[in-house]
Amino acid sequence: MSDDNLTVYTKSQLALRNGQDKPEIWVGFKGYIYDVSESRLWKKGMHYEHWAGQDLTEELADAPHSESVFERFKKIGRTG
Repeated sequence: MSDDNLTVYTKSQLALRNGQDKPEIWVGFKGYIYDVSESRLWKKGMHYEHWAGQDLTEELADAPHSESVFERFKKIGRTG
């Protein structure tokens, strides 16, 4: 599936995938939504001081890793 064909999700829809309200754990980054449900580092929807269900683009600057970390996860949508 090309990036253009990805489903667009609202901020409210992304917020429900926070590891608490629904079983999916999603995060947004640079206009895309990634499914991090399988990551042991995102269990319960939290990864250090970061919460799932939101766009983490601005928060990456404080992370000890680069944006290449998102290559490990399935891109499942776009933010709208």
